[in-house]
Amino acid sequence: MESKNIEEERYYRARKRMEEIKGFYMNLRSFIMVNFLLIAINLITSPHHLWFYWPLLWWGIGLVYHGIKVFNYMPFFSKDWEERKIKKFMEKDEQKKHTWE
Repeated sequence: MESKNIEEERYYRARKRMEEIKGFYMNLRSFIMVNFLLIAINLITSPHHLWFYWPLLWWGIGLVYHGIKVFNYMPFFSKDWEERKIKKFMEKDEQKKHTWE
């Protein structure tokens, strides 16, 4: 019974991870298509005044952050970091509890 729960939990985590990666690639695809369209519109309508790089820049920054989060390239704020901090805070709380008793 317990091994079935473990397998279900592993499946849930793997599915969640797959959905995160899929979401990133959908965001990347939209980024490329929309920005290609914006560049074309800008160059056709007003080539003397370039504005396409502003949405490209800001959406690009968001896309990089999304990729860093999805592919766990963040040295800080990763799941392991979160777990270590939670344990540290729990240990500190436990020590405070014992010092008052």
